[in-house]
Amino acid sequence: MGATLRALRALVLLCGFYLLGLVLLAALAALDVASVTWAHGAVTGKIVLVSVVLAIPVVRGMFMLRTPEGDGPVGLAVTEAAEPRLWALVRELAVATGTRAPDTIVLTGDVNAAVSENPRLLGLRPGPRSLYLGVPLLTGLTEAQLRAVLAHEYGHFTGGDTRLSALVVRGRVQIGRTVGHFRAKADGKQAAERARQQQAAAKRTAKGKQAKEVDTAGAGVTYRLMAAIYTAYAKLYLRATLSTARAQEYAADLAAARIAGRDATASALREIPALAAAHDFYLESYATLGVTARQLPPHGQFFGGFGRMLTAREAELTRLREKLPTEPASPYDSHPPIADRVQRIEELPADGRGGQDDGPALALLADPARTLAALEDAVLTDEVRQFERAGEWEQLLGSSMAAGLASLDTPLHRALAFYTKDRPTLPALLTVIDDGQLWQLAQRLPLSEQAAAAKGRAFREFVRPVLRDSLQSMVLAEFSARSLLHWEFSWSRPASLRLPGSASDLDGEAGTEAALAAAVDAALADRPDTAPLRALLPPAPQPA
Repeated sequence: MGATLRALRALVLLCGFYLLGLVLLAALAALDVASVTWAHGAVTGKIVLVSVVLAIPVVRGMFMLRTPEGDGPVGLAVTEAAEPRLWALVRELAVATGTRAPDTIVLTGDVNAAVSENPRLLGLRPGPRSLYLGVPLLTGLTEAQLRAVLAHEYGHFTGGDTRLSALVVRGRVQIGRTVGHFRAKADGKQAAERARQQQAAAKRTAKGKQAKEVDTAGAGVTYRLMAAIYTAYAKLYLRATLSTARAQEYAADLAAARIAGRDATASALREIPALAAAHDFYLESYATLGVTARQLPPHGQFFGGFGRMLTAREAELTRLREKLPTEPASPYDSHPPIADRVQRIEELPADGRGGQDDGPALALLADPARTLAALEDAVLTDEVRQFERAGEWEQLLGSSMAAGLASLDTPLHRALAFYTKDRPTLPALLTVIDDGQLWQLAQRLPLSEQAAAAKGRAFREFVRPVLRDSLQSMVLAEFSARSLLHWEFSWSRPASLRLPGSASDLDGEAGTEAALAAAVDAALADRPDTAPLRALLPPAPQPA
């Protein structure tokens, strides 16, 4: 099916959205006429009011004729003067692919490359083009692999896919907004009804009466019904408009292999899912490490640290490259499974191109460090940019761990609150244990029915895992509060720590963990002994 026929089919399906709206409006109007004819008084007014309320989002959805501007990925637009090598590569590949180069290049913070076009006449005539290029992708790919990725994206241009996508996206946006409006209204009705019933229940309880169970199943049911109708059409729309999408991806892969070489295309396809998984891990474990302490990595390192982690964890990346996804992300995913795409490319005859290592793609940028810093300013929110900048990654780790431990709130903390007027602390807990009240304290922990029914040794075995985790955390919090913990930062493995006192004489991380685990186990034994834990604690500060 050609681009024009695909666009026409998308246009027909988009018209179906408007037809669905007209049918619903006609049904609501018929309901109003019937109520006026057959019903009387307040019933007629309620029916007309409900139909008007339901008609408003339908009409709004029908008049969303244009996709709002600025809906593309947030990023840093770069000019040809600022990034001449990148633009030269982009233009070179456009000529090789036989298509028009993009008018704009936007660097983003995602592991992704994408092209878009703002066509005219509902996608039947071309318009301005944009290339969105993720800096983490540049960080992890070689220049040869990047050429393959860009050639793949240009394959969508030559096939007219970007013009088709304008219609598809428009339909998705319109249907999605209409469904979202109905669901938001239903949720609002449900929340209001829940609040009303909870308030009534509180009044009955205050009067000594038994409160009724809160039941909001019927709240907002008409809105949910309308949302269900549009959701059903949305599924039909997606399945129909994405029926040729996978063929488009295969064709774009072949274009990439023709332009950039078989080996470069296959290796790029293997690399992208590995980079995506690694980047998710990097964001969670490194880049956003200091959020609880309202700290950011050194300027330019929010994205710049990703390359350092990739270098340190090359062995893990190698394993990820071999574990290619064999199933699409969802039934509506436009991309075929990566494993299938790689197999198709690797079955092509060897062409002797693209297998060489020609350096990192990030080197195409004129000043990578400056660009990474500018990208932070472009994509991070105003609130996040106000965070303090750590001088080094080690400082960021220490601040993050200290903030997390300072706000510690474990089940053991909450149980201990019954034994002390002040904020629960480790010394207070050790006093409770020394007084022989550990297992009475454990009765106040959240317990399963089986644990609550257990007695003696069986009960102790049930509660020990919760006690052990909480007590170990309390020990770390106590040392952190006295600035006695030393955290060791690493790009290749989890952060490790060193404890003061007797543990500092032990050899390495394993010895530190073993000393703490042994002291915690002694405190939680059938006959608790807090002496090993107290030996780890520094002397309490003496008053002046």
